[in-house]
Amino acid sequence: KKALIYLNSLGSEQWDGFWLFITKQQNWVPVFVLLLYVLFKFVGWKKAVFLLFFLAIMIAFSDQFTNMIRRIFERLRPNNDPEINALLRTFIRPQSFSFTSGHATTSTVVTVFFILLLKKYTKHIKWMLLFPLIFAYSRLYLGVHFPIDILTGALIGSIIGFSFYQLFVQIEKKYFKE
Repeated sequence: KKALIYLNSLGSEQWDGFWLFITKQQNWVPVFVLLLYVLFKFVGWKKAVFLLFFLAIMIAFSDQFTNMIRRIFERLRPNNDPEINALLRTFIRPQSFSFTSGHATTSTVVTVFFILLLKKYTKHIKWMLLFPLIFAYSRLYLGVHFPIDILTGALIGSIIGFSFYQLFVQIEKKYFKE
């Protein structure tokens, strides 16, 4: 809680709008469109179309796994925690549970999967690591997640992304022989 209060207190009015923009998934659509372009460019249409369905399943799994964990732990979000909410700069007030961060989990899932998938085609894919870092930090800035929510979400996202990549490699060997 102390770490969140400290990190959240680093915010300033001049940056509030930026972090409110960053935290909204729909504002990342240009990044996703670029990823789709890169995907189709490097792996071809047939494999890319399959990967779109595969990614949808992976993201749905990640989302549902996060929801399951939240139902188990039922930890209040910082903005709803009476012990610290008055000490935080908050701008949005989600009511769902905090542990773990869906933003951190899902953005890390997608990032890990894409980096593993596309690293042999472009060295620039490593820059995608900025996506989950910036996206997840917005949740601390806005006071709606604890740091452990973000770190656990990133860890779970990494495991899921790596696991789905390994599954894709097996599918690719069997159905996408080149």
